[in-house]
Amino acid sequence: MLNLHDVTKSYASGRQVLSRLSYTLEAGEYVAIMGESGVGKSTLLNLIAGLDTPDSGRIEIDGTDISSMQDDAATRLRREKFGFVFQAFHILPHLTIAQNVGLPLLLNNSAARSAEDMLAAVGLAGRGRDFPRQLSGGELQRVAIARALIHRPKLILADEPTGNLDPDTAADVLELLRDEIKQNGSSAIIVTHSHAAAASADRVLELTKHGLHPMAAGRPG
Repeated sequence: MLNLHDVTKSYASGRQVLSRLSYTLEAGEYVAIMGESGVGKSTLLNLIAGLDTPDSGRIEIDGTDISSMQDDAATRLRREKFGFVFQAFHILPHLTIAQNVGLPLLLNNSAARSAEDMLAAVGLAGRGRDFPRQLSGGELQRVAIARALIHRPKLILADEPTGNLDPDTAADVLELLRDEIKQNGSSAIIVTHSHAAAASADRVLELTKHGLHPMAAGRPG
């Protein structure tokens, strides 16, 4: 599904954050990545998503090097196959909650499921007509997760998906995320500082300056 080949990336300051990183994510695999702040976890997600380009190396999605694709083709690939949960949410303020969640369906000309169904699944039933300004940070986080899952993407990328949620809601969202991954045969990478969130994954990896390494057995207790 996803192959990283000797990926190297430096910040504008010149500090190298990733060095010859290689990793293979199999179809249907759900991986959590942990690591110290500043080690490059969010940078890695942006590279995989094609939102940034590596200084060297290749990032292949289903055998296609996304970093070498034309902008239109890369955008189409992201729109059709990827689901994103960003730390900053990126919820559009001028759209209702239901319109935000349903945006991937509109862009893909799809009717995979209804926005209201996804909102109910993340605990926001009946809030579809509200606007983002009427929701708390934790509620906006759930909107972002609903939007990421609605079109049944093949690859889900989530940056601190439970960072603004209380423990009970976080547990519910993680269960939903795992169920979606398994039911749809999707693959997923979540970046998290939460050991509870990491425990929902099949494998837990630690990102260090030396690369990605197993941190613990999958779904640690």
